[in-house]
Amino acid sequence: MNTPAPLRIVPLESKAELGKFLKVPNAILGSDPNWISPLLLERRLHLGAKTNPWFQHARWKGWVAYRGDQPVGRISAQIDYLYLERYEDATGFFGMLDAEDNPETFAALIDAAEQWLRSEGIKRVRGPLNLSINDEVGLLVDGFDTPPVFMMGHARPYYGEHIESAGYAKAKDVLAYMVPPDFPAPKVMSRLLRSSKQTVRVRPLDNARFDEDLAVLREIFNDAWADNWGFVPFTEAEFKDLGHSLKLLIAPELIQIAEVDGKPAAFVAALPNVNEVIKDFNGKLFPFNWIKLLWGLKKRFPKSARVPLMGVRRSFHNTPLGPGLAFLVIDAVRHHLTARGVEQVEMSWILEDNEGMRNIAETIGGRDYKRYRVYEKHLS
Repeated sequence: MNTPAPLRIVPLESKAELGKFLKVPNAILGSDPNWISPLLLERRLHLGAKTNPWFQHARWKGWVAYRGDQPVGRISAQIDYLYLERYEDATGFFGMLDAEDNPETFAALIDAAEQWLRSEGIKRVRGPLNLSINDEVGLLVDGFDTPPVFMMGHARPYYGEHIESAGYAKAKDVLAYMVPPDFPAPKVMSRLLRSSKQTVRVRPLDNARFDEDLAVLREIFNDAWADNWGFVPFTEAEFKDLGHSLKLLIAPELIQIAEVDGKPAAFVAALPNVNEVIKDFNGKLFPFNWIKLLWGLKKRFPKSARVPLMGVRRSFHNTPLGPGLAFLVIDAVRHHLTARGVEQVEMSWILEDNEGMRNIAETIGGRDYKRYRVYEKHLS
């Protein structure tokens, strides 16, 4: 029997080490037929203090685990000062956790993250978040048999076991629903559509006033999600960065805004499942894959899509018009998706105890096919 090389944990302190950090998931998950590598350029920008405005109110540290010269794992730790200002509960986060199937490796990586967080005054750790509650959330714990859609995570089944062995317990589960966009409108949906036509107007995002509409979407989202578990509002800079990134991927009609008596009240945004296009890129965009990406999005629209952003103002929650607004924007965007040949739409993520949103997804034929878990642990 070969004795494994000694394990060492190395903090990120250079661009070269960041490059190795970014490639760890491919080394761990590359043999999984359902794994799709994200674009390494996009991940590098995501982790850059100068390219991701999230770092205006947060910071992170990363580590890579090695056996000899071979990377066998990675982890990040994050402190979000906007979160701490909102909740005042001394909570920090871990994320970007991928590692070989070895409890020693998981324990050493998690310990490195905890030590740093503890030195910064953190008393409780949650994760994985990559990097924040508004990014990839949770560890995949059910639904390993299908590939992840764009901007959603993937894992191997052993990850959860090793995280729990390090003293972590479930804090919250979030769900991904798969919905056929050509669903027959349920009776309740048809009734709500009819009753709201007098006061509600649904329109697509207006590219001619893109920044103004982007501000409207941010305002609705931050209001709609304000009472959700773990919510941290998008800053103006973050949402502007997100919006201008998605502008490259989303046609205006795939963002629908509902107005009640002329005032914006709800919206939905759908984006093509970029993972269908990049699944054979191995994370590389250059020298020629960028052409394939553009072709795949503009000429051969993917067969699947994702709804990552949706919201109804809180003033309409717990009113008959609330679900009506949700149904209206969903109905508007689904017609544009079916016209492009989309056959499946993932609605994600949805909190397991968000009964209102789960009921809407199930009413239109959705099934919860993936489950992601956020863990937490109190530091001693």
